[in-house]
Amino acid sequence: MTTANVLGDDKQQLTMADLFKRDYGSAKIGVFGCGCWFYWDQFPGLKEKLEGHQRYFEDQLRAKGMDIVSGGLVDRPQLATQVGDMFRREGVDFLMCYMSTYALSSTVLPVVQRAGVPVVVISLQPNKAMDYANGTTFMQLEHDNATSLPEVCNALRRANIEPAGMVVGTLYDDERAWSRIYDWCKVARAYATVRKARIGVMGHVYEGMLDMNSDPTMFDAIFGLHAEHLELDDLAVRVEAVTDEQVERKLEEIHALFDFPEPGSDPIAGPAKPEDVRWAAKVACGLDQLVNDFELTGLAYYYRGLNGNANERLGSTFIVGSSLLTGRGTPIAGELDIKNCLAMLIVDRLEAGGSFAEIHPCDFENNIILVGHDGPHHIGVAEGRPVLRGLSVYHGKRGYGVSVEFQLKVGPVTIVGLTQTYDGRFKFVVAEGESLPGPIPPTGNTNTRCRFPPDVATFIENWSLEGPTHHFALGVGHIAHMIEGFARCWGIECVNVTDPLYRRPQYIRR
Repeated sequence: MTTANVLGDDKQQLTMADLFKRDYGSAKIGVFGCGCWFYWDQFPGLKEKLEGHQRYFEDQLRAKGMDIVSGGLVDRPQLATQVGDMFRREGVDFLMCYMSTYALSSTVLPVVQRAGVPVVVISLQPNKAMDYANGTTFMQLEHDNATSLPEVCNALRRANIEPAGMVVGTLYDDERAWSRIYDWCKVARAYATVRKARIGVMGHVYEGMLDMNSDPTMFDAIFGLHAEHLELDDLAVRVEAVTDEQVERKLEEIHALFDFPEPGSDPIAGPAKPEDVRWAAKVACGLDQLVNDFELTGLAYYYRGLNGNANERLGSTFIVGSSLLTGRGTPIAGELDIKNCLAMLIVDRLEAGGSFAEIHPCDFENNIILVGHDGPHHIGVAEGRPVLRGLSVYHGKRGYGVSVEFQLKVGPVTIVGLTQTYDGRFKFVVAEGESLPGPIPPTGNTNTRCRFPPDVATFIENWSLEGPTHHFALGVGHIAHMIEGFARCWGIECVNVTDPLYRRPQYIRR
């Protein structure tokens, strides 16, 4: 169903969030409890009590739409190997180890080893405190969720397995703990998506941008995804096959979503010409088909062009179709930035958007920085309705045509950069700030008025000195903790330059 069909007569009342609302799905999460077999004969009913707590935990996750594979309560090393093998056969993407009571680490390590996926350890007491006056050993064992946490983490780390994270709290009345657990479910989804992703690579990196050069094989090797190499010709044949009926449907969608403002102060930004909008709609239909045919999860592209040739005209008309795809969860990154395409995908699966962005001019009077870019963007997180402008010049690029302009929703934001170090290792650089209301220049580009601590100058210094690429994914909400959790799943360094404890790195000449 197209967006135009969804809008009907109420298009002015629906927000962008309504239009791009979708079911994000779930990773397949394996959950197993832990206990000690020798308690059961000593304390009749204890095992059943603990199994009830675990069922409640699993049911809460299922109620949130999570795909849960239960391994039951593991109380012997022999059972641990069986459950770990079962999780591998079931193809789980992620593990949650539910610490039911004190458990031997030999009932945990085999499960995690055999499943071969990241694990988060969950320790939730049934109550905030024991009833001391009426306390019993049975009651203590029911509340012994945290006792073996050091032992389990020690065993995992000695096996060279780094737990992705841990949540400690109470089972029935702890909003903080459950919020963190649900965030880990989002991280699990992002992890599963990346591991199975197919990222299209079309063209070459924008010439001279040394920060963006990457080895596609390393994306396959580290993340398990597949980099699918494409030609602009693959798109050209699909655009040529687009029918007039398809173009008309896409035009309905475009006119339902975008405003078409009068020209502003920029002499190169005029009204969007109908013929350019129609061509953008046709290319958008071709992009939809390309994504479907190659089963793409994302696409990084760039074509320089030459003397107005056919491929230049095609390569300069990605913006509208790519913004629509990005808004629906298939990120499209310009200038062939594979790293940022992946960052945008991660941020999207964390339900935070993930728009293509870079640092724009500062406003030192108001202590803000404009954050944006030309090209495709995540219009699902736009503040109000985005606009289309006609550009007679794409600055820094060849061609002309229709471009998208908007700013992100007002409120908390996070920027996520995926970069590489001198030895080729991947690294995340993140920062949390705020999107503020106010005017943006009418240039046919996105721009969001952002404020990051401690002040605009220091922030830019800290950010830049961490060695990010000049592109990053701009998302809504504060999600640095989830990016840090995601990075731990892969053993990747993550630096938050707006963390109050952040200190600039001390460089040592190698």
